Amino acid sequence: MKLFFSSTYFFLFCLLALAASAADPCTAKADLLDEIKKRGEIVIGTEARFPPFEFVENGKIVGYSADMLELIMKDLPGVKVNRLDLPWQGILPGLAAGKFDYVVTSVTATRERYERYHMSLPIADATVAMLVKADSPYTTPESLAGATVGSQVGSAQLLALRELSKRLESQGQKAVKDKEYVSFDEAYADLAAGRLQGVSQSFPNLSDAVKKRPNLFRIITPPYGPPVYFSWAARKDAESASLAAFFDAGLRKLNENGRMKALQEKWFGFVMDVPSDELPVPVQ
Repeated sequence: MKLFFSSTYFFLFCLLALAASAADPCTAKADLLDEIKKRGEIVIGTEARFPPFEFVENGKIVGYSADMLELIMKDLPGVKVNRLDLPWQGILPGLAAGKFDYVVTSVTATRERYERYHMSLPIADATVAMLVKADSPYTTPESLAGATVGSQVGSAQLLALRELSKRLESQGQKAVKDKEYVSFDEAYADLAAGRLQGVSQSFPNLSDAVKKRPNLFRIITPPYGPPVYFSWAARKDAESASLAAFFDAGLRKLNENGRMKALQEKWFGFVMDVPSDELPVPVQ
């Protein structure tokens, strides 16, 4: 009988200790925004090879997103921005693994990403279009059936290109031969050299490529992919919710006060109407 009561008391003691531990805020995971304020630094993941959204100039990350980030961070005084320049392929896996706090780079808001991460309010249109040489005979994306088209490995633009290939094959035509690149700059170089017949990329980025080399490239319009937006990204967990809300509030303010459109005019030469209230659920 003594053994029974001893075991029972020990079991109850363990339950009480566990409950106390769960109730103790010191043992719970810290709110990420509060943690950032305490350490005085936020670590941002970026792929700075995506002009004019983000790119390196004179050793500094500049561009459309950099300007918006600077404005938003004014609402977080005393916090230093540590912005890591990483290959695109490591951005979202690095976020998921906790290598950095938030992603400020042009993340196409696909359905899969929407379900796995907290995708921010839209920062720009991301509809996919096709870039070709100015003197090429191609007039529609479908006219590139059987041709070789480049895009970035692991990108939504590559997926859109492969969907185009499936559609062409279902119509009895040749598929587009896709070629993967680590960065879009490499694909543009191969297009200019004649090693590709096209590049699948988001319309705003292609506008920048044509702006820089108007006699070399042109865009086949209208864009061929489904309507989609660029966003930033946070982890989709309770600890990151406050940080995600902070950036959404900042983007909403820039959208509604006209600063976002002013920066679009500065970096793209045109403005894009994007929702300020919520990110539409992606089609694909």
